Amino acid sequence: MLLSDICEIIMGQSPSSDSYNVKGQGLPFFQGNADFGKLYPSVRLWCNCPIKKAEAGDLLVSVRAPIGAVNLANQKCCIGRGLAALRPYRDKCDAMYLYYLIKAGKNKLNWLGTGSTFKAITRSSLLSFNVPDYCIAFQRKISGKLWSVDKLIHQRNEQLKLFDLLIQSRFIEMFGNVGEIDKHKVHDAFVTKLGDVANVKSSHRVFTSEFVESGIPFYRGTEIGELSNGQIPKHPFYITREHYEKLANDDSRPKIGDLLLPSICNNGQIWLVDTNKPFYYKDGRVLCISPYPDVFNSIYLLYYLKYRLTYEYPKLGSGSTFAEFKIFQLKNMDVLVPNIMKQNLFANFIHQVDKSKYREAIFLYLLEDIRICCNI
Repeated sequence: MLLSDICEIIMGQSPSSDSYNVKGQGLPFFQGNADFGKLYPSVRLWCNCPIKKAEAGDLLVSVRAPIGAVNLANQKCCIGRGLAALRPYRDKCDAMYLYYLIKAGKNKLNWLGTGSTFKAITRSSLLSFNVPDYCIAFQRKISGKLWSVDKLIHQRNEQLKLFDLLIQSRFIEMFGNVGEIDKHKVHDAFVTKLGDVANVKSSHRVFTSEFVESGIPFYRGTEIGELSNGQIPKHPFYITREHYEKLANDDSRPKIGDLLLPSICNNGQIWLVDTNKPFYYKDGRVLCISPYPDVFNSIYLLYYLKYRLTYEYPKLGSGSTFAEFKIFQLKNMDVLVPNIMKQNLFANFIHQVDKSKYREAIFLYLLEDIRICCNI
């Protein structure tokens, strides 16, 4: 069965740019990239002279950059050329079933895309898109189960956010407001330069011609950001073991307890090294901090820098095009050093919270797995 058998397809068309406004005049206007991580799109613009319209209950599907992002319209709206509206035939298609169907078929839609600058799909591609031939009762059964799983996933994600807020609240309670450096507010603490209490360093240079298809992982800022979020790097580069042993035969080799951060660290994406497995990292673009163990608990320093850099990165970094950290800037950065016993208490608190976060993350992983298995 074809997509055109179960819904009407309306391709978007952008009105004149002088009809856009942010004052709420006219219809909500969506240009493209409909997937804002929610079921319903967020309204940012309005249009007082719409050409193509979608109705409440239509699916808004991005047909370019990226293809297949999807939302459900909850009111009449204007759609630009980056979107198509899918209007379900009520006797043949359940709207939520169609929503999950398009989400599940995102890769197939991308495969149908064409274009040299960026890929896009046409009306004819959507018309010929194959879909399963299920009765509407079965469609509603499928969408109902997926919606139940989605609600649980949302609840678990919110729970993980609460854990992060709990950690931040505990940090402020013990060590003061994020970004503040005032030793008088924290008993038995002192302020010093990071370079005086940690070895701040980078790696030896590795050239792109030295990469191989497999071997020792080589991480750039992108991969460090992924590791900081507990993710396995998706597309790391590799160097040979022989090359690694030659490069990492000095203190440039990171060890457990070191902190690695991209030179562009605008979101506090810092990885606390937690593995003895060999890896290497890009010089200049990734910086390494080896805290002195008698001065710092690495977990305290991780959260201190994470919060500090999230709020103060634009001031602390430098660069003509974008703010970027240099080794000398990290070495010269003032840091608050509380009593090591107090740092250890905070680290113990983190260990306890991490156990709960781990359980939630495992449950979330299982829910996501169920969702994928249930998808069409």
